[in-house]
Amino acid sequence: MTVDRIKDTTEIYFPELGWRFHIDPTAFTVGGLAIQWYGILITTGLLLALLYCFPKMKRFGLDSDRAVDAVIGGVLGGIIGARLYYVLFNFSEFKKDSFGETLKSAVNIRSGGLAIYGGIIGALLVGLLMCKIRKVRKLPMLDITVLGFLIGQGVGRWGNFVNQEAFGTNTSSFFGMTGGEIQNTIIRETQEGGSMYAHDQATMMWEKTVHPCFLYESLWCILGFIILSWYSKHRKYDGQIFLMYLSWYGIERAFVEGLRTDSLYIGDSNLRISQLLSIVLVVASVILQLVIYSKYRRDPESFQLYVGSEESHRLIEESRRKRMGMPVEDIYSADDDEDEDIPVYDDDDDDDYDSIIGKDDDASDKSEDDEDADENVGEAAEADEENKSEAAETAEDGKVSDAEEEPQNDSEKGE
Repeated sequence: MTVDRIKDTTEIYFPELGWRFHIDPTAFTVGGLAIQWYGILITTGLLLALLYCFPKMKRFGLDSDRAVDAVIGGVLGGIIGARLYYVLFNFSEFKKDSFGETLKSAVNIRSGGLAIYGGIIGALLVGLLMCKIRKVRKLPMLDITVLGFLIGQGVGRWGNFVNQEAFGTNTSSFFGMTGGEIQNTIIRETQEGGSMYAHDQATMMWEKTVHPCFLYESLWCILGFIILSWYSKHRKYDGQIFLMYLSWYGIERAFVEGLRTDSLYIGDSNLRISQLLSIVLVVASVILQLVIYSKYRRDPESFQLYVGSEESHRLIEESRRKRMGMPVEDIYSADDDEDEDIPVYDDDDDDDYDSIIGKDDDASDKSEDDEDADENVGEAAEADEENKSEAAETAEDGKVSDAEEEPQNDSEKGE
């Protein structure tokens, strides 16, 4: 579909849908500092991810008080990784006459230039390091983390919509879009020296609509979040959700990256680094899932989820007691005795019996002992009564015998 030239760079147009938007990338200014919609949307996605993940950590057997350090580290690592990834594979854009100017240009993220895969890699590296320091189990943490990734990616991609970036090649699709900034970018980058011209995309036409790649990825991530969040309640082993995420996101990214006009390339080649990485991740994750699932089928009992482990219960309980100001040393109190391992009872040593029962069992055993004692007292009383009765009968018999013998004695005396 052919569209007219749009002079307003803030206008975004979906011809087939009849939708027109006028969105300034700058949301507002504070003391001369421009706050961009892109940053607001990225932050919103991050906050929504945190709001979802923290209450759900107990489902994965994680102590949120310990995990918060890993989350903070992951966020910082994600920002650094996203920028570093973009700069490394697009270094010519940031290279200046001096090292100082180059460094300043590289760290100035307000000018744009963040790569999702770099953010994921950075977040995982720093986050897992913090997990090791804070003694947080890595695989369950990865499972809950990728659910947060899907939320953040689903929301954050709309920043590309506002900036009219990360769009695809020309299309006649029902969802085809265009805009003032999109048209300017196509005109500029298809000229000699532009990125589209350098990577065999000089045939791009500003008069036609383009693929809304941001929309494809946003919808795919939101759908993935719904599916994986539901399946997380039925996962078979720790790390399964993480592997499923790599497959789910990798499939979409491998396809959509092939449509984009602003991809990062390996050197001067036409190999898209993110597309190649996506394919590798999909293949690796699928193979791992098949191997692990076959082992699970043979021996499901060996795949115990961390949420059901004694360590998980202990750490969560320890954290709860700290928040309530209770002594951690009492973590194995009367309520927790039933969770302790029960040692083997040795018939040759009666003292071992004390190590088998807990405080609650002692109480029940004491009540049983009291009942036994009462029964013994009752039996003793009955036995005493019987003995008294027998003694009385014996005495009575003795009197009768004496009475019978007396006449004989009298007659003997008379004789």
